[in-house]
Amino acid sequence: MAQKLFSEATLGALTLANHIVMAPMTRSRAIGNIPNDMIAEYYAQRASAGLIITEGTSPSPNGLGYARIPGLYNDEQIEGWKKVTSAVHDKGSKIFVQLMHTGRISHGANMPAGAQILAPSSVAAAGNMWTDSEGLVPNATPREMTTADVKEAIQEFVQAAKNAVEAGFDGIELHGANGYLIEQFLSDRSNQRTDEYGGSVENRARFLLEIVEGSIAAIGADKVGLRLSPFGAAGDLLPHADDTHDLYVYLTSQLDQLGVVYLHLVDHSGMGAPAVPTATVDAIRETFTGTLILCGSYNVERAEADLESGKADLVAFGRPFIANPDLVERLETGAELAQLDPATLYAGGPKGFEQGYIDYPALAEAQA
Repeated sequence: MAQKLFSEATLGALTLANHIVMAPMTRSRAIGNIPNDMIAEYYAQRASAGLIITEGTSPSPNGLGYARIPGLYNDEQIEGWKKVTSAVHDKGSKIFVQLMHTGRISHGANMPAGAQILAPSSVAAAGNMWTDSEGLVPNATPREMTTADVKEAIQEFVQAAKNAVEAGFDGIELHGANGYLIEQFLSDRSNQRTDEYGGSVENRARFLLEIVEGSIAAIGADKVGLRLSPFGAAGDLLPHADDTHDLYVYLTSQLDQLGVVYLHLVDHSGMGAPAVPTATVDAIRETFTGTLILCGSYNVERAEADLESGKADLVAFGRPFIANPDLVERLETGAELAQLDPATLYAGGPKGFEQGYIDYPALAEAQA
């Protein structure tokens, strides 16, 4: 019988209602890239999680590569997010915003006027991007960032961290996973630079570490977390460099010294990606003394085992939260989980954007 999973947890200076984290998931409901009342309701419905991490939220117009994803770089967005954080806090949960710059995973049709598609190098990612105006189109070829562009992007993340605190968030999660801009710098496949941001492990890690340093200086280490997907397959980053394991161990040691409040490791092997090597996860656990969140197709039994053994400090659940707003209660009581509708994940349905978003019933409603 699970004990630890549903008991109180500590994250830095925060006390969480349980050890369950709602993982970040893009849902594409931010019309005009601004959080709205529907988004506030969505997160409030799921606020029995000890910690909620929001969908990827861009620190810059240049990072809005997907259709209808939110930003956190202007006053209107800050005001929109205030509704979300207030709704979640009223339900007793804590909430971090995930800062995600899409980099080369992008298309101009999804971006506001004047935005640019930027990446470490001018190398297009294989694969397609959905646009509301043109349908499915190939990812665009990015412009290689100048050193000045790199410095500007770092400052955009730091400013977004300040905006997050103003909007009422308990902290930020820097998205260094899934093939987006930060991981594009980490990978030698997408990063072919010859300046101080490319080449060696230390140079490829520099962009991320400078964002972390700036964010900590701005809002404090207890409000800065980070998501990584070592050896991940997203974003056309295969094959991985021979030094990938060393890169993540180096990164972890630096992040531990900087004192980030958590590391969030995602393993997408349950969805068909290669598993993260056990040796890498073990090395990260050994090196990092802060809170370690693990994510990847967990059930109650496996989550409890990893918490009890110390392999994880918190466990994140993603897709089950979509169709089960009361997921914590269902997991605790052993109730059957509802299944999500893949067709409404990113665009709703005939009944509008609410469909497949805020209309999944809690167990009591479903039974009634």
